[in-house]
Amino acid sequence: MSRRERGHLWNVRKAAVIGAGVMGSAIAAHLANAGIPCLLLDLEGLAARGVARLKETKPSPLYDPAFVARIRTGDLERDLAQLAECDWVIEAVSERLDIKHSVWKLIDSVWKPGMIVSSNTSGLSINEVTSVCGEACRRMAMVTHFFNPPRYMKLLEIVPCRDTDPQAVKEVARFCQERLGKGVVMAKDTPNFIANRIGTYAMLATLRAMEKHGLTVDEVDAVTGPLLGRPKSATFRTLDLVGLDTFLHVCRNVRENVSDPVEAEAFAAPEIVEELVRRGWLGEKSGGGFYRKNRAATAGGDKIEVLDPATMTYGPRAKASSPALEAAKTARGVASKLQALLEAADRDRLAAFARDVLEATICYSAEKIGEIADTVIEIDEAMRWGFNWEEGPFETWDSLGVTETAARLEERGIAVPAPVAAMLAKGSSAFYIRKAGSVFHYSQGHYKFVDERPEEISLRALREKGRTVFAGDGARLIDLGDDVACLEFHSPHNAIGPGVLSAIRQASEEVDRNWRGLVLANEGRNFCVGANLMLLLMEAENGEWEEIDLIIRDFQMSMRALRVMPRPVVAAPHRMTLGGGVEACLPADRILFSAETYFGLVETGVGLIPAGGGCLAAAALAQERAEAAGLDDVTAPLSRLFETIAMAKVSDSGHDAKRLGFWRAGDGVVIREEVRIAEAKRAVLGLDRLGYEVPDAERRVAVGGREAATVMKLGVSSMRRGGYITDHDVRIAGKLADVLTGGDVPAGTIVPESRLLDLEREAFLSLCGEPLTQARMRQMLATGKPLRN
Repeated sequence: MSRRERGHLWNVRKAAVIGAGVMGSAIAAHLANAGIPCLLLDLEGLAARGVARLKETKPSPLYDPAFVARIRTGDLERDLAQLAECDWVIEAVSERLDIKHSVWKLIDSVWKPGMIVSSNTSGLSINEVTSVCGEACRRMAMVTHFFNPPRYMKLLEIVPCRDTDPQAVKEVARFCQERLGKGVVMAKDTPNFIANRIGTYAMLATLRAMEKHGLTVDEVDAVTGPLLGRPKSATFRTLDLVGLDTFLHVCRNVRENVSDPVEAEAFAAPEIVEELVRRGWLGEKSGGGFYRKNRAATAGGDKIEVLDPATMTYGPRAKASSPALEAAKTARGVASKLQALLEAADRDRLAAFARDVLEATICYSAEKIGEIADTVIEIDEAMRWGFNWEEGPFETWDSLGVTETAARLEERGIAVPAPVAAMLAKGSSAFYIRKAGSVFHYSQGHYKFVDERPEEISLRALREKGRTVFAGDGARLIDLGDDVACLEFHSPHNAIGPGVLSAIRQASEEVDRNWRGLVLANEGRNFCVGANLMLLLMEAENGEWEEIDLIIRDFQMSMRALRVMPRPVVAAPHRMTLGGGVEACLPADRILFSAETYFGLVETGVGLIPAGGGCLAAAALAQERAEAAGLDDVTAPLSRLFETIAMAKVSDSGHDAKRLGFWRAGDGVVIREEVRIAEAKRAVLGLDRLGYEVPDAERRVAVGGREAATVMKLGVSSMRRGGYITDHDVRIAGKLADVLTGGDVPAGTIVPESRLLDLEREAFLSLCGEPLTQARMRQMLATGKPLRN
């Protein structure tokens, strides 16, 4: 069989999606995100409407609005023959077998050897879906179940049918990992596959436990969010987002297609859900479900009302509280939070509720080993990637202690699942074990090595293998191999404080002496949320101006050490990269953004300006752009950056950093998160092999001067007259304009970088002393939201 016939999908030149509903159009958008031209087909006019909806959807399904041009629309009947030009066709029509059969018959009529065909069904049998196709088509057919929204949800479940060529499955999985950045899980052709099977059961177990313990909607959501290692949307906010009619359909699909009557009964939807669907109260899409917005709420009042299932009326939300709940909130890490709840389960009804939900979910998951997936790995990954659980069910078994949990179940008269009992009988007491940086999982009576992918780098695994060069208070240096080191922040929220700054300077000296280059990256929830704002506020409130001056000088000199280091530096930010996090990236020779990077200098939101070299970097970027465009002065490119910084704009993606003006020649985006650090290492080695040019230690910058500052301030005055900003915003923007343009000098003046750093620091200190700025800082620390005063 030729490469084309064996489905080597990394060479996909064109794809097609049939069905332009919310899911189909979003899948087409993500294919476009990956640079793949896509044909979107539906009935007359519907595909064009689907693309129009993409442009309006928030958060955006596209990394860059311009990527929508990669999607071409058409009519399914009129343009059916164009499918023959495609390497991959994805069916994403309604979850009705009759509708899917009609579409698959059409696909089969134009199918050509080598074409992969997949269904985005969330739970229908792929063997039944493909039963209307010829054998040749079935050999290249499978489920590729994207989770909604495809751009943001990592999970992709792949389910082959009986006739699918195993090689085609491997190539589709590889393509979806490498090109689409997906976490691929291999599932079996069982109702609702893995994530929806376990997730739906967990939801139903929650609803049953709610009724048993007499809890309110507020109380359930207070327990079943982060305290159980689940998303903040918890149970009922999640159901409202999914849609109660959709949830009901998923429940029925399992109930009607499993052979065990006990399991079928477990998937019977509670009467409250049935009643809400009968009333048309479907959740967010209908305006209300378990929650609704009260549009008549007074200013400052709570606009969200919650349902009382007993009366079917809405009322104000009530904060849930109990000693166990408070103890769990203060515990660090999901395992400690769960233990705090379990320890109080005999004396606290909220904790007892949590215990019932937790035990039901992990027991059911254990019973499904071998039925819905071959190993515990697929189930854990599906729940982490598809439902955003911090730990999968078997990771939770390990966190709680398998032996201890089994004993607790027996004490309460609950049967220990057979796979767990068998594992314990063999003397094994954990589903996973870690040894010297490698991971092993329990499967069929033995521990098996979890394959390590050479293209991925895990900093945790390297630490466990003893590859730490030095560890400081807030950051550590890790040996990535091939004489490349990685500076990993590990402070709370990866905020930059004295410990991180000290580690940056130490790493700069160490890498200069002994290494080929440096990667700036970490594996935290976010790359860096900025400087330590609490420390700055405390010093400002105490009037410690000399101390603040020293902190800012330290910050500036640490960033300069990165910039002038005679070795290549590559930054690899991910997710929230704000304020000081951006200032840590801009001195690097290259920035490799994760596709999901939210990048911005946001200091004006707390009444300050960038003072860790951010303004200097912006002025230097403006000069580079003016020279590249053949402009006589820097006013135009600098004004764009001024607007970005003054309005505290944050990119919607790694690609979007280009729109905001932060992108430099050589920067790039990595769509697959697992290879982000490895790609940064590869970039360091590439720069080193090409003969790295040592940066100019005494950089000089041509600035915009008084003339450019005047242009910027005129724009600010116009916004103030329009009522868009406050007087304090004007004051902040004025200082920012003066710093970016080099102060009171003529346009085109060439100044040393030290002048811009001095201006940054002076403006920052001045603003720190403003009571209105301190109020903004306090508001951000207390609520996480900006104050406009």
